[in-house]
Amino acid sequence: MDFFSNTNVLFFIAAYLVGSIPFGSILAKTFAGVDIKTQGSKSIGATNVLRVVKETNPKLAKKLGIATVLLDALKGTVVLLAGLYYGVSDSTLWAIAVLAVLGHCYSVYLGLEGGKGVATGLGVYIVLIPIPTLIGAVVWIVCAKVLKISSLSSLLGLLAVIVSATFLNDGLNIGSNVPMYLIAFIIFYKHIPNIVRIIKGEEKKVI
Repeated sequence: MDFFSNTNVLFFIAAYLVGSIPFGSILAKTFAGVDIKTQGSKSIGATNVLRVVKETNPKLAKKLGIATVLLDALKGTVVLLAGLYYGVSDSTLWAIAVLAVLGHCYSVYLGLEGGKGVATGLGVYIVLIPIPTLIGAVVWIVCAKVLKISSLSSLLGLLAVIVSATFLNDGLNIGSNVPMYLIAFIIFYKHIPNIVRIIKGEEKKVI
């Protein structure tokens, strides 16, 4: 029982369970009556919400897409802020961040299926490495406007975060960049099908 009374353990469990909440699926089902897990890319992320709901209700699709991004980002942010409030260590904060992203990508509520992790990754990065994350956000916005390919823009923005954080931060206050790289690896791994389509020139644009 002492295991479950340990503060760090409770935060780790909370991070994974909160990260697992499939907000995109919930919003699309509740407000548009569609199951995004069986349509489009079958992802629970904002891009698939936008693409699927747009077929029947373009105005609602944009609102639900924005709401999905915000809520998915907040999943990681909220638990991290709670951790900061309780004064947990930097190492614990980074473990929380990794588990929140894992929860989104491999949700316990969806049989370990999930989204691509971009918004949740953004939510944890903005708390732990804010300046590199803002740089990455600018890169993402510019690329999205120019390329109009959501996956490629997200990955380029993520790459900008990692590169800038590597130069601006010395070990993320924990003596290692591994947790930051691990989050990026998870997101890139979940994007392998997108990367293949990008290479083949088959990735769809978001118009």
